[in-house]
Amino acid sequence: MDRSFNVLIERQIRKAIAEGQLDRLEGAGKPLPDRSGMAHVDMATQVASRIMAEAGALPEEFKFKKLLEAAKETWRAADTDEERHVAMALIADLEQRYTIAVEARRKFMAP
Repeated sequence: MDRSFNVLIERQIRKAIAEGQLDRLEGAGKPLPDRSGMAHVDMATQVASRIMAEAGALPEEFKFKKLLEAAKETWRAADTDEERHVAMALIADLEQRYTIAVEARRKFMAP
C-alpha cells in the first residue's frame, strides 16, 4: 500500500514538473526558513501557526511574547531603580498573561 502511494505521489510530482507547474514558486532557489525554535512543537500546531501568521491572524500569545520582549529591553535600558521596578511589574503581568494565553490555546487544541 505504501509503495503504490509513493509511486502515485512521485508520478504526480513528475507530471507537475513536466507541465511547468512548479516553476516560479514563491521562495524557489532560497533556503528554507529557520524554524528550529518550533522543534518542540507538534506538527499540527506548527502548521496552524504558520497559516495564521500568513493570514495576519496570530494567536494572542504571540502579541504578549512581543510585548514581553519589549518590556525586558526596557528593563535592561532602565537608568533608575524606579524605572526598573515599573518594568519588572510590567514583565510579571505580561508573563502571566502569556502563560494564560498559551494554556488556553493548548486546552482548545487538545484532542
